[in-house]
Amino acid sequence: MRDTSHLTSVGPLAAHGPTLALAHGKRGPEQQHESEVRALVYLSRTPDEGLVDHLKSRGWTVSIARTSADCARLVRPDMPYAGIVDLSRLTARELCALETGLRQPLVGWLALASDDRLDEPDVRRLIRSYCFDYVKLPAAAPTVDYLLGHAFGMVSLTDLDLATGVASAGDDEMVGTCEAMQHLFRTIRKIANTDASVFIAGESGTGKELTAVAIHERSPRRKEPFVAINCGAIPQHLLQSELFGYERGAFTGANQRKIGRVEAANGGTLFLDEIGDLPLESQASLLRFLQEGKIERLGGRESIPVDVRVISATHVDLEDAMRDGRFRADLFHRLCVLRIDEPPLRARGKDIEILAHHVLHKFKTDSARKIRGFAPSAIEAIHKYGWPGNVRELINRVRRAIVMAEGKLINAEDLDLAQFTQQETMTLAQAREAAEKRAIEAALLRHRHRLNEAATDLGISRVTLYRLMGSHGLRDPSASEEKTNSMDDDDLCGDGKMATE
Repeated sequence: MRDTSHLTSVGPLAAHGPTLALAHGKRGPEQQHESEVRALVYLSRTPDEGLVDHLKSRGWTVSIARTSADCARLVRPDMPYAGIVDLSRLTARELCALETGLRQPLVGWLALASDDRLDEPDVRRLIRSYCFDYVKLPAAAPTVDYLLGHAFGMVSLTDLDLATGVASAGDDEMVGTCEAMQHLFRTIRKIANTDASVFIAGESGTGKELTAVAIHERSPRRKEPFVAINCGAIPQHLLQSELFGYERGAFTGANQRKIGRVEAANGGTLFLDEIGDLPLESQASLLRFLQEGKIERLGGRESIPVDVRVISATHVDLEDAMRDGRFRADLFHRLCVLRIDEPPLRARGKDIEILAHHVLHKFKTDSARKIRGFAPSAIEAIHKYGWPGNVRELINRVRRAIVMAEGKLINAEDLDLAQFTQQETMTLAQAREAAEKRAIEAALLRHRHRLNEAATDLGISRVTLYRLMGSHGLRDPSASEEKTNSMDDDDLCGDGKMATE
């Protein structure tokens, strides 16, 4: 029989953040349209055929997976599933591999486990972190069917765009569904198949290097090296040797030949980040390389042909830099054959929330506390804040909130964005209490803390005022005993009705 002592177990999406508004309607088992499919994935080394037959008779479309890899192949990223995971016969190694499969954001898992497996810490952690509920073996088929219906209904409430965006993005992949990002993706696909130089403009932290990597990985050069160099992070006197390399004996300490970054990228892609910080003398050398397709190592005389595609990026306005004489116009026109403008985070609409969930999903293990997602105040603040640091700042704030959050949901204060939310809602009793405190504070201020006059002004007795001051934390504790003893009998009975309210 199913154990009922744990009915406060976490929901199926606890590991992936909160579900959003009813973007796709409620599709629980009682409200299921006949044309819709209730998909179920059953992960077990030895599936129970009787249970499978019962579930099929109840309208479930059952897919059997015997390994976590099978499960990943069976589950589509754009539709909800209920899931059964049989933990009773899995080895410790299989449990470790299983965790990745259980992270599927659109699968509401129900765990099956024997009493002895429930005593194992790893099994308990997997159930607590990733499963909607669990049933002790042997399991009654109607109970399993009932709980699967609830798990499927909960998963069906998920915003599919958000869940798909979080699930489909790898560690180094770009995340985005807004029109600005879709335009960027289309541009990347067009640009990738050419060898022309690309210039990526955008604010700091918008992901310019990810765009460069995406271009490289979709280009015919994808099997060749992708070499990135931050032109602003290398000291000026070392930049020439870093870019073009040097021969042995070129300078003191040059004990052997060194290949430069440009030559190391031969056949592939060279990404010059923060090109706007490149010194003028290095700009001349780079321009010569772009014109001739050849380099000379420092201290050498041989011209070495190098075949690379150059992608450059900066947050600096190069048109202003050219007008000020800080950047060569001829180099700019060589670099900026094709241009991509990276959208700032504040212009990406709903993507901000998708990115926040993606970061939470990626770094949630930074905290020992189980973080389920974002509170409504956090979502509100995320959309209202201007994000001057763009994606880099979002990652920073969410990672800090994961560690510092006191509850299971990250709120606006955890993100240090409390000022970007509206005042929190309060009950009528809380509103009355706040108004009462403000009225007492104002009366005490007007009458310079003379209690008799303040009480008269408020229409209550002195003893009632004194009691209310204590309940609102407005009374000086050191004066409590003295003031209590000074109250006369008239005060104690003069406003008995108010005093007992």
